[in-house]
Amino acid sequence: MSGQSSEPVFAGIVEHRGAERTIDGHIIACCASHDNTRFAFATGEGDLVIAERADVRTSGSWKTVEAHDGPVLALSPDVTGNTFLTGGEDCRLARVSPESSVTLAKGRRWVEHVACYAEGKTRIIACVSGKEVQIRAGDGTTLLRTLEHPSTVSGIVFDAKGKRIAASHYNGASLWYVQSKENRPRLLEWKGSHTGIAMHPGGEALVTSMQENDLHGWRLSDGHNMRMSGYPTKVASLAFTRNGKWLATSGADCVVLWPFFGGGPMGKPPAEMPGIPGVLCTRVVTHPTQDLLIAGFANGAVLMIDYNSQRVLPVCAPDESAITALAISPDGCMLGYGTEGGRIGLVDLSAPS
Repeated sequence: MSGQSSEPVFAGIVEHRGAERTIDGHIIACCASHDNTRFAFATGEGDLVIAERADVRTSGSWKTVEAHDGPVLALSPDVTGNTFLTGGEDCRLARVSPESSVTLAKGRRWVEHVACYAEGKTRIIACVSGKEVQIRAGDGTTLLRTLEHPSTVSGIVFDAKGKRIAASHYNGASLWYVQSKENRPRLLEWKGSHTGIAMHPGGEALVTSMQENDLHGWRLSDGHNMRMSGYPTKVASLAFTRNGKWLATSGADCVVLWPFFGGGPMGKPPAEMPGIPGVLCTRVVTHPTQDLLIAGFANGAVLMIDYNSQRVLPVCAPDESAITALAISPDGCMLGYGTEGGRIGLVDLSAPS
């Protein structure tokens, strides 16, 4: 797999639609709040940097909050409003605002993954400690269920309706009904170490990244196995497009798109979107309302790509520090990114050029 475009000329829309700032610590993750009014960046130093939507272009006003004693390991929008959920090496699940970090639960193991589902009156929080996935009510303090797995859980994801949650782990994945009283998941087996997970927005398939340079998937209607290989390095990031037609992934010097239509991806080659020749793509996200994807690269550059026309719009210039965090708000109007070296950026995609 290799990029099809010549190296793009970098200026970057962040120059006139947003702002950047450099802080101490590796950027672990970033995300927008549930109500789209704030954006947060989590660091290996234990902090969250929180920006108000109104302050996208004034990075000096972004606030730093001490969220954990030790690195932040997981970040998610809260189930409602403009706060955030985090997990850390201090074994805490926390609710974080610009004013405080409130402990919701504390155990004996690191809290390494956090996810939530919120729709209508349903509010569910899931967090991972070792082999356990804890299902909590929206208050975060009420434990509803504990889902036990055969090995350490490496990723979790809710389906689009919040009825099921899937967890990746050694030798496969487990699929649970959230409200079921039975503690017996549907086991999706494939030997090896599975390191991350994504679910088709229509609930048709589940895909995991592997310790090898592969992806593995299961068609959920019948459990049929799907193997996607050919990467030069491990896949660290994967995301389905808004209608589930494509699965976008990192792991090459282009953005790899696997077709999930017309019987694919079995027996069908992936499409390769423009990238940066010789520079690995490290993170991908897909736009929630438009046919766009955003890709971050090992040299710190971020590109926005129309995956129908393959037109490319540079978001920011490279700085030789890999993109390690990338996210877009639920309404598609705010884009954030962070690097291994502590550079963070925020772009208002709704602003006039």
